[in-house]
Amino acid sequence: MSDRVLSDAIEAFGFARQGTIGEATNIPVERWDFRPHPHAKSVSELVRHIIEAGLMLVGEAADPDGDFTRRSPAEHVADHAGHLPATLGPGELMAALSSSLATCNERILAAGEHHWSTPIKRFDGESWTRLTYIFHATAHEQYHCGQLATYARSMGLVPALTKRIHGSDAS
Repeated sequence: MSDRVLSDAIEAFGFARQGTIGEATNIPVERWDFRPHPHAKSVSELVRHIIEAGLMLVGEAADPDGDFTRRSPAEHVADHAGHLPATLGPGELMAALSSSLATCNERILAAGEHHWSTPIKRFDGESWTRLTYIFHATAHEQYHCGQLATYARSMGLVPALTKRIHGSDAS
């Protein structure tokens, strides 16, 4: 694997996180309890999920003993993101979006380039390279960033990316 591929993976994950930060910032903090359906996550719950999932996916893939079949998803989250307080307000969640990105990047770089070309078992028992998990974490992040944009539309707001592309007058 080339140095460039790993740096591209880090850049892609960071780009996705910046999109998430933009969409989360776009939603007024007094609306972070909004949920589009009674069974859907609130904005706060969704942002927390994004933080925990990123830490878990990258953290387990960075672990030399990593194996997604060795415990349940909840146990993986507890291991890699259990340091987060049980309750976080919008400001703390926004700070955690940034700090957890830095943590993920540190874990990626500390593992070393060769590590990312080695296999790891997925939750379904099949294998990917550990590098693929960085791209999987990126795709997961973008999926939920899109949810935040949809939440914004449901609240009558213009999504952050739409504003960025078409200007603040976009609708």
